Formats: sequence, C-alpha cells, structure tokens
Amino acid sequence: MEQVSRPLEGIKVVELATFIAVPAAGRLLADMGAEVVKIESAKGDNLRWTAPSEGRPLDQHENTSFDLENANKKVMILDVRTDEGKDILYKLLDQADIFLTNWRPGALKRKNLDYESLKAKYPSLVYANITGYGEKGPDCNLPGFDYTAFFARGGWSGSLYQKGTVPGNWIPGLGDHQAAMALAAGVLGALYRAKTTGKGDKVSVNLLHAAIYMQAMLIQASQYGTEFGGVSYPMDRRENANPWLPCAKTKDDRFIQVCTPVYDAYYPAVIKAIGREDLLDDPVFSHLAKLHETGRTSEMYDIYQEAMSKKTAAEWKEILTEADVPFSICQTWDEILKDEQAWAVDCFYKMDYPHGEKVLVRPPVDMEDTPLPEYKKPGVMGADTAEVLSGLGYSQEQIDDLANRKVVELKQD
Repeated sequence: MEQVSRPLEGIKVVELATFIAVPAAGRLLADMGAEVVKIESAKGDNLRWTAPSEGRPLDQHENTSFDLENANKKVMILDVRTDEGKDILYKLLDQADIFLTNWRPGALKRKNLDYESLKAKYPSLVYANITGYGEKGPDCNLPGFDYTAFFARGGWSGSLYQKGTVPGNWIPGLGDHQAAMALAAGVLGALYRAKTTGKGDKVSVNLLHAAIYMQAMLIQASQYGTEFGGVSYPMDRRENANPWLPCAKTKDDRFIQVCTPVYDAYYPAVIKAIGREDLLDDPVFSHLAKLHETGRTSEMYDIYQEAMSKKTAAEWKEILTEADVPFSICQTWDEILKDEQAWAVDCFYKMDYPHGEKVLVRPPVDMEDTPLPEYKKPGVMGADTAEVLSGLGYSQEQIDDLANRKVVELKQD
C-alpha cells in the first residue's frame, strides 16, 4: 500500500509556550506531519499540573489534558535564560520553519526573542504568537487567560447569561482552542508565502480579539439598539428577539435546542410540530416583525415552552426529525462520549493509561486523502531532550555536561 505523506512533513516547528492556546496550534501542525519540538523549563509546562482543578489524577503518565494539546510532539527541557541555552534555541531556529510562543511581549523583548530581533537572523521564519490582549495598547503586557481576556473582557460573561442570574460556568480551553484554530490558519498562510518567496512573517492572535470575533454578529447588531426588535444583553430569555431560540424544557427535564434563524420560513413546520395548528394562519404570530411591532414575542415564547413541556425528549426527537426542524437534545459530556455520530466523524480516539482506557478528543480537522494520524503521547518532562540535542550535533558527553550544569534536563520519571 502506498505510503501517504502528510501535508507538513519536513516542516520543523519550535514551540516555546505553556498552557493551552499556542500548544493547541502546535498540536494541529504536528498532526499534519510537522516535527514540533516543545521547549519546557525545569518546572515544566503548567498544564502538566492542572489535574486537581479538572478532577483527574495528578500523574504525569496519565495526563489527558497535556496529551490533548501536545500529542505527536518532542518535548525537551531547556533553560533559555542561560547563554548556552539560548545558543541551543538558536540552533533549533536555524533549522526551523515556524516559531510558536505565548510569552508576553515584554518578556520576549528582554530575551531578544521578539519578532524584530529574530527577523534579521531568520528572514524566512514564520513567527507566531498568542497573547491575552495583543501587543499594542495600554494593556498589552497584562497576563491573560480565556477566563479573563476571552470570557470576561471579551463580553461573554457580561452578556450571555440569563438576566438576574450569574455568568455561565465556563470551562478552560474553550477560548484557547478558538484562538489556536485562528493561529494555525494564519501560520499556514504565512508558511506558504515563506516557501514560495523566502519571506517570513509574524502571525499574531489574541484572546480578546478572538472573543469579540466569535460574537461579531450580535456585537454589530447591538448598535441598532431596540429600534428593530433587538434586545439588550444580558436579557431575560422571554425577551429573545426570536422566541424559539432559547432552549425548551421537556416533560422529562431534558432540554431541546431548536434553531430557526429565519422565523417566518420555519413557522409552519414548528407550529404544526408543537400541535398548535390553530395558530398556523395567525397574522401576528406567523411574522416575526409583527411580533416585534405588537410586543407579543414573549407570548409566543410562552406558547412554545408550554407545548415543549408536554412531551419527553425522546418523543420530541421523533416529532422534530419528521418535521425536518433543525434541533438537538442538549447532551451531557457522558452522552457525547457515546454519541454514534461523533464517533462516526472521528471526534475521538482511545489511549491506554494506568487507570484504564480513556477517550481523548481529536482536533476538528480531517483530510479526505490523508489518513488520521497515529497518536504518540508526549513524553514525561525532558523525554526527548537527548534526542533533540543529538539531532543538533551534540555528543553524548556534551549532553551529559549540559545536563549536569542544568542547562538542559533529561528524561524525568
């Protein structure tokens, strides 16, 4: 059988980054065949130590979060604060096509690892980073995570919750993975130009901008206020401009999400499905603009919610499927792990761990003529240090000397 190459085979990436966003972008590149060398400090990537806040065992041989973002990479420990450590980093960059980092702008500048410092030395290098707030403006050097820069300052926490309650129960990685996909897209564009012209570039993504972009449709619409039927967020779900967009609670205490972006077009199908044919030709309820004009949007919301509460989720699944109304039952994570459709489209893969086989999530990129990657767990701290240094021409004696002087560290069990 003919061996199919991956699109980024031969591409070399140096990753100097921690936590989720940039490493997730590096994982995407690794899955596409790039050789990614991940550099950690002696303390290790902080993501190696987040298990207690996620309900996982704190075990470096069973680190599902770290594996998610760093599978298929080589990991090494290198002290880039030392002159020798920086020399090793430069040797890696001599061979690299892409440099990924999430260090803050000020720290990069102090270490001469900012774009302008590296551009002259490596003119074809694609330099890519993710920050919390960008690299310009008064807050560019603030620390930023998705909880702060993405959810809070980016408008999610302040807008997208039921009025009178509290912001949602956000989870780590949601904002980071959005930013990672954007960074990977930009990197691939810059890499194409670098390979065709020899000219590198800097690709930057920040969590604040990513959060704003994800909400762009409503942020833009908010400028019209309530003149054309819009509402101010946070809002009471009964005031939603489209009365069928809020989730509906079923008889068995599940939730159904229906999506009718063009209310008038879906009106006949939905109104029949909920058993209210008596309203089929209603001159007000059948037109969203009329609902807004008459102030009766909340009335239709109540009609819809009451009807949905009369049947179980299983019953609604059959009815709405037959009616060809876009919907989904709101699933729990346990249900997602067993979802036949999710398995059919290769959302998951399995790995063996000390606590048994676990299901891990694949990045959402498939290529028709390229087989799914075979996943290699990232090693424990320093697992590939010796191999990486050997590839740079260091002898075993030199590697041992560097390790003795803590410039690098070798595999830690």
